[in-house]
This record gives sequence, structure tokens and C-alpha cells, in this order.
Amino acid sequence: MLWKGTIVSQELDQILILWSQADSSDKMQELRTALMGAAMFEPYSENGKLVIDIISEVAIRGDKAVAELTERFDRVKLTPRQFKVPRKDLARAHREIDKELLASIRQAITNVRKYQSEIFIGNKPRGGVWGTGTGIKYTPIKRVGICVPGASAPLASCVIMTAVPAQVAGVKEIVVVSPPRYNGSIHPTILGLCHELGIAEVYRIGGVQAVTTLACGTKTIPKVDKIVGPGNQWVQTAKKMVSGVVGIDFIAGPSEVLIIANDKAKPAWVAADMLSQAEHVPGSAVVFTDSQKFAKSVLVELKRQVVQLSRAKETIDCLKKFSKIVVFKSIDESIRWANYFAAEHLQIQCGEQSKAIAERIENAGAIFIGDYSPVAVGDYWAGPSHTLPTGTGARFSSALSANDFIKSTSIIEYDKEKLAASADDIIRLAEAEGLDAHAKSIKIRQVHI
Repeated sequence: MLWKGTIVSQELDQILILWSQADSSDKMQELRTALMGAAMFEPYSENGKLVIDIISEVAIRGDKAVAELTERFDRVKLTPRQFKVPRKDLARAHREIDKELLASIRQAITNVRKYQSEIFIGNKPRGGVWGTGTGIKYTPIKRVGICVPGASAPLASCVIMTAVPAQVAGVKEIVVVSPPRYNGSIHPTILGLCHELGIAEVYRIGGVQAVTTLACGTKTIPKVDKIVGPGNQWVQTAKKMVSGVVGIDFIAGPSEVLIIANDKAKPAWVAADMLSQAEHVPGSAVVFTDSQKFAKSVLVELKRQVVQLSRAKETIDCLKKFSKIVVFKSIDESIRWANYFAAEHLQIQCGEQSKAIAERIENAGAIFIGDYSPVAVGDYWAGPSHTLPTGTGARFSSALSANDFIKSTSIIEYDKEKLAASADDIIRLAEAEGLDAHAKSIKIRQVHI
């Protein structure tokens, strides 16, 4: 094949950057821009306009449009009555899950539920200032939609990492949507997992039409209050466009890993960690190091390991387009650029220095410390959700958690004495803004206090 042997060497040599090169900074900026732009379509691009057209079709024509679009894009003909997967199909899929896999799924659910319960703020006292006139009330979001990408492989972890945090928060109605790409339906492992979690609303629809259906509702599928979950550019563009009509988690682009490593790390392990993200297609894998010898060793391992993958050609394309191995003058420079990149997954493999380096990281979706903490541990097992901000979104967004499925409502309760003590100040502020009615709403009460 074309991607084997010396051609792989020639293709991947280009991802190695020495910071002494004149154009190194430009290449880094290009990569950062590419990752930010790969999440969704430009609004006025041909595909962006098509997303708008699909949203309009579903919003106006409802179920009929969803059926037509499912046949058009997924090559599956369904009537609106067939959108929803019957409970008996969920139960049957659950019975047929391999027993060892089911045991692993149950332990993963337990791990995630435990972690999410420990960090959940909604069951804590309602603000430490209640009783002084102010406080806060937390309420679970009522209805949440989860987008699960359609693929030949069952993406069970996507359901666990989104549905379990919602359940911990107290969400009563959870809806799962996924394209009917597996024999005209959804992979049975996904269906069985939904049954395990007690999720009965599962619809075999995907893409822009599914996002719009969740946002606007149709005759057969009631609308939700928030949409979460990964997806391709079509799904993410649709999420962006319906944001405001419903809540969303964030716009998720290509999966990313950024690895800060020194010569204490194992090149073969670092290369394997790079490939674990690059194989997402699209996926990004970046290494920052202060050792040119180590960087070259990683590149050698990358070339050796990538050709052994079942999706080697596609992974090589991702490495060329979205990946780099960068040799900086120091680890301090690596840290500075890591904070600038704000990667989805940040691994630190610097021996005894790893924890100290982690303390200096300000922008990352999740930090994986040490040689024995690859991203896959977080993807499936550890407890924090693997639904994370990408494309530098970690500068202002956080990992999805149970706290994203509650709303906070401010509480203000003043009695006569407390209003009396504050009335004159409130009146002055209102009159300074020229809002007489605001001031009078206080003055009318002054005669009684």
C-alpha cells in the first residue's frame, strides 16, 4: 500500500518541528487555527447553508422532514412511528450483551456515578448566606437529549459519560438519539446500555435533523431543554445554530491530546498515546518536549506503530493534518504553549516533575499525570466525563459534569427591618439611573417601615 515503508517516513517527517526553525511559530499557529476551524462549518459556506436549510425543514415540517432526511443521509427508510426503539428491543439487546462486557460496563457506570456524586453541588446547602436575605436554589434540568455518533463500533462510553452525570443531577427525562447506521438501527450494545441505565426514550435518528428535533420537537418526539454529546461538523454546526433555543454543552471539534514529555518518558508509549487520538479521524496528537533525541525516537515509534493499525491510512492523514512533535528550548516553554493551546486532553510524562508541571497548567479539559495515566483511562473508567472542550475551548469551558445538568436560581428574601436599612441606598442608585419607577417601588413601602 502507498502508506507503507519509506513513504510513511517521508510523510510523517514533516510533523517534527524544532523551535529553532524560523517558521516554527507560524506552524504552531496554523495548527491551532486548523483545530479551531475543524469543529463546525462556516455559516455562509455551502455546508453551513445546507445545515440552515435542514433546520428550517425540520422546524416547519416536523416528522415528515425527519423521515425524508433520514432516508436521504442514512439510507434508511423509517416512518415516524419507527423512530423510537421499542422497549422490547432494548431489553433483548441487554440480554444479549456479553456477560464480561456487561460487568465492565457496570463497573464503569459505578466509577462515573461515584465521582460525579462527589463533585455535585446541587445537594449541598443552599448557599452559605441564606438567612441574611439572599441564597441560591438548585433545580435539575427536566429533559436532556444525548447525541451518540453513528458508527459500526458501539460507542458505549459516550452514553455512560453523558447520561450518568445527568442522572446524578436528578434529570428525570433522558433522550438518546443516534443514526440508524447499524443494520438500519442502533448498535445493540448501545441499546442494551440504555436499558441498563433505565433510559427508555431512544430514537434512531441522527445528524442535523436529530439536533433540530431535540431543539424544536415534533409530533412524535417532544423537545428537550439541553443537548449534549459529540458529533461531526454537521452535528456541531447544528448545535451552535439551535443554541439559545435550547442549552448545549459546547462545540466539540476533533479529539485532541497534547503530551508534555521529557527524556524520562518512554517513546513507544508516547507514540501509542498519540495514535489513540489520531485514529479518531479526525483527531489531533501533539507532543511538546525539550529533547530532540526523544522527539526523534517518538517519531520513529510513530512510523513503526501506525502501519499496524486497521485504519492506518486515515490515521496518517490525521497525523499530517492535525499533529506535531515540537522540540522547545525548555519545559517552561512547553508549559507556556500548552496553556495557549488549551487542549482537550493534556498528558504529562516527565517523571518526578509531572505533578509540579500539572500545577502550572491553567487551560486543559482534563490532565493525565504520569506514565500510567493514558487518555483511555479517562475515556472509559476513571470517573470524570470524557465529554471535554476542544479547539482551545478549555480557556473558558469545563469538562461535562453533573453540575451542568442543574440550574441555579437566586433567592432574595428581605423583611421589613432589612428593607428599612437599605431603602435610601437603593433609591439613590435607582434615581442615579433615571429609573423613577424603580425608586418609587421602594418609597411606597417606606411609609410602612
